[in-house]
Amino acid sequence: MPESTTAFAGTIPQNYDTYMGPMLFEPYAIDIAERFKNIPARNKVLEIACGTGRVTKHLYLSLPEDANFIATDLNKDMIEIAKQRNVSTDIDWQVADAQALPFADESFDVVVCQFGYMFMQNKEKAFAESYRVLKPGGMLLFNCWDSLANNDMFNIANNVVANFFPDNPPVFFNIPFSFYDTELMNSLLEKTGFKNITIELVQKESVSTPENAAKGMVEGSPIFVFINEHAPSLLNDIRNTVEKEIGEKYGTNPLTAPMQAWVAQAEK
Repeated sequence: MPESTTAFAGTIPQNYDTYMGPMLFEPYAIDIAERFKNIPARNKVLEIACGTGRVTKHLYLSLPEDANFIATDLNKDMIEIAKQRNVSTDIDWQVADAQALPFADESFDVVVCQFGYMFMQNKEKAFAESYRVLKPGGMLLFNCWDSLANNDMFNIANNVVANFFPDNPPVFFNIPFSFYDTELMNSLLEKTGFKNITIELVQKESVSTPENAAKGMVEGSPIFVFINEHAPSLLNDIRNTVEKEIGEKYGTNPLTAPMQAWVAQAEK
């Protein structure tokens, strides 16, 4: 896929964290962290696709005192925002590709990934890499969004943007919501060696304002790149239309919208 469809650079990481972080990622970060606490062995921990560090902060607070914690992401601009959120010198930040992890076999007790596998072109390879670096008995803990149809606020934004570009609609919004087939998810995990797999649907409520939600979805994602490449004069109209439509459906003071994701855990 073209790099611009998935690029998180420039002003995008900050807008992503400021506007989408609280309404979308924080509720699931808390959920992941609570599950993480129940994993007995947590001395060597790897987070992949750490993004702007929402999960990182919660995981760090749940670590044993002598734990070793490495947080990675493919995008250095996202890591820079994450460092601002997590100022501890005990976190080892590294730019790394989850499909080719730069770590030795059997290095970690736990691998955690929040909303990252959807972006990986070779998901089987990514799972295989997580399996490789886990110790025997180690745990993989991750989540993925359910379908776009079941996360309607983004579906509204996707339709609005597509209506502005009927002959060449952007594809980005489809990518984060593309890996929701739990049979495929389970099959790939089993194929790469994982066992004791559980996959659970977790429903949360997104709380924000229409203005912040629209700014996050339009200017905190690679949709912003697409608009600037094709018709930058439409940016305000697109953002205002998204704000209007989601406000009409989900309220304005505050906006509250349902969202749902799959949360999976698997053992090596």
